[in-house]
Amino acid sequence: MVRCGQKIKNMSTENKAFMLEAIRLSVANVEEGKGGPFGAVVVKDGKIIARGANEVTSSNDPTAHAEVVAIRNACIALNSFQLEGCEIYTSCEPCPMCLGAIYWARPAKLYYANSKEDAAKIQFDDQFIYEEIAKPVKERKLFTRQMFREEALEAFKKWSESTLKKEY
Repeated sequence: MVRCGQKIKNMSTENKAFMLEAIRLSVANVEEGKGGPFGAVVVKDGKIIARGANEVTSSNDPTAHAEVVAIRNACIALNSFQLEGCEIYTSCEPCPMCLGAIYWARPAKLYYANSKEDAAKIQFDDQFIYEEIAKPVKERKLFTRQMFREEALEAFKKWSESTLKKEY
């Protein structure tokens, strides 16, 4: 395990500074009582273009994880729905929701500090979500039922035929 201050082979000074900023955000977030101990930055062309810290409890938004907040801010800064050519540095290994958001945003690289096992030790355990996602829908703990599929397919049909769509 690499500790803060230890040398990491093949990591530039910039990489280190970006990760340390994500960690700084996570620590400050706890000290300020704004949310969970998580921070993230989005980098493009060697510069931080967006920051995010966990805002779940301060905004009453369960999706306001540090990575999601940083992605939203970066997309605003870039005026784009994708983070092409960007790197994300986050103070902790992303949860399933954040990892999904990161994949959808399509950055070039992802770096993280704390592991999901470290997070589980302080009661941020996402293992049950990983396990639930792997189960067939009928076996999941959350009651789930498909309804009105045929009616809903209309939107997909219109999307397939649309000349106004912006592909992603």
